[in-house]
Amino acid sequence: MPINIPDQLPSKGILESENIFVMTECLAVHQDIRPLRLLILNLMPTKIVTETQLLRKLSNSPLQVEIEFLHTISYESKNTDPEHLSSFYTSFHDIRDKNYDGMIITGAPVENLGFEDVDYWPELCDIMEWTKYNVHSTLHICWGAQAALYYHHGILKHPLGVKLSGIFRHKVLRPQSPLFRGFDDEFYMPHSRYTCIYESDIHSASELVLLSVSDEAGVFAVKTADNRRIYITGHPEYDSDTLALEYSRDLKKGLEIAIPVNYFPNDDPSLKPIVNWRANGQLLYSNWLNYYVYQETPYDINTIGS
Repeated sequence: MPINIPDQLPSKGILESENIFVMTECLAVHQDIRPLRLLILNLMPTKIVTETQLLRKLSNSPLQVEIEFLHTISYESKNTDPEHLSSFYTSFHDIRDKNYDGMIITGAPVENLGFEDVDYWPELCDIMEWTKYNVHSTLHICWGAQAALYYHHGILKHPLGVKLSGIFRHKVLRPQSPLFRGFDDEFYMPHSRYTCIYESDIHSASELVLLSVSDEAGVFAVKTADNRRIYITGHPEYDSDTLALEYSRDLKKGLEIAIPVNYFPNDDPSLKPIVNWRANGQLLYSNWLNYYVYQETPYDINTIGS
């Protein structure tokens, strides 16, 4: 089954060129089916790129998914055309009385700031509080995971000193977890961040379950005992060239940045990266959508949080 997106969303053409089944609003309205309602809070500056990455992962499922995009109004994006935001995004004020089966909160390039120093932190706190009662399961990515772990559980992030960037090997600590159903014992995922979460802090929180770690990249996947919140510190949705583009951008800024680990063949940035995480990333999003959203959400969406 397809994802249901606005008719003119730029990602539509990209996804269709990849032979991904996309259903526009005008076609979906004729189907007698209750689609899953997903809300994506996109905090990334390159919004169209992130939209495409996430929609690509969410589309490979037998479930029909209706997507809405949310942006903050307390911070104006400098990298996105205002017309794109007004056409395809909504504000928290407009959706706060709605319920959603699932939600994704993305990362953001603000890791080196204290949480309270982020311009839209109060608004994000309002949104995260709202998810307790209006969203069945919320998936948090990278900084979004760190922010939510801090807000919901008081867990701090810690500076690494240097940027952690590359493709790292991970192990599954709880193979019985539906989130990692179908995964190998070891798998690879991208990371791109300046801060980390201590594993000991996760173990100290009785309401949290540690699912996956990396010897090099640390904590990767955490969930709450009730499955309502999932925290992922990496980027399973990244494209093959995302780390390369970030590396090039950082060099142009004059930053002292290391070559992403285990990414370029022979650590040669002139060579095309070999992707070894695409299937794992797809499986993680599909498992979340199936086992933590579709299998558990109430059929009557109005009863979510009741």
